[in-house]
Amino acid sequence: MADILSTGHQSARTLVMLAAGAGAPVTSAWMERMAGLLADAGLSVLRFDFSYMTARSAEGSRRPPPKAEKLVGEYDAAVAAVLGRLDTGQRLVIGGKSMGGRVASLAAQGLFDARKIAGLVCLGYPFHPPDKPLSLRTAHLATLTCPTLIVQGERDPFGVRSEVEGYGLAPAIDVRWLVDGDHDFKARRGSGATLATNMQAAAGLIRDFAEGLPQMR
Repeated sequence: MADILSTGHQSARTLVMLAAGAGAPVTSAWMERMAGLLADAGLSVLRFDFSYMTARSAEGSRRPPPKAEKLVGEYDAAVAAVLGRLDTGQRLVIGGKSMGGRVASLAAQGLFDARKIAGLVCLGYPFHPPDKPLSLRTAHLATLTCPTLIVQGERDPFGVRSEVEGYGLAPAIDVRWLVDGDHDFKARRGSGATLATNMQAAAGLIRDFAEGLPQMR
């Protein structure tokens, strides 16, 4: 696992840990922008890459990511590495972009039950592969009790609004929609929204979600 990058004030009440998606590292322009917006909203942001992405950077290769289930141990290790940083009254929320959020969602229930995290945030959850709406990745989301926020673009090819609203997700999951957003939250001209306004809205939703969570300890 790569080093954990920190953005924002470490004394913030909420620390948000984000893992990157399958195709770009946590130093991508998108992740840098989101981290900055969350820091501006008063949150501390921790970011890390899975080992396959670190190897890509070191080797200059394009090796595909492992299955999400095989990365859960790496997410658990990242959480263990930062728990000692938490002060009394602080709380840790985990999540990520696309596949990073999916891996976090697979790890979340055990970490929540162990009182290691306070919640889960997924940015553009990959409910199914594009053009394969029946290949759902939602089984564990039907019984999740960890407080969860999913921020999704309305026309995300990994799960558009009309599809997701019929999935019967657990009551602990709150799905919020970004106007005309695609998988990266980009909106089309004439929609009344832009990538910038959608990313700003996402940061506000995460801030509000975090402020409503109970303390961990």
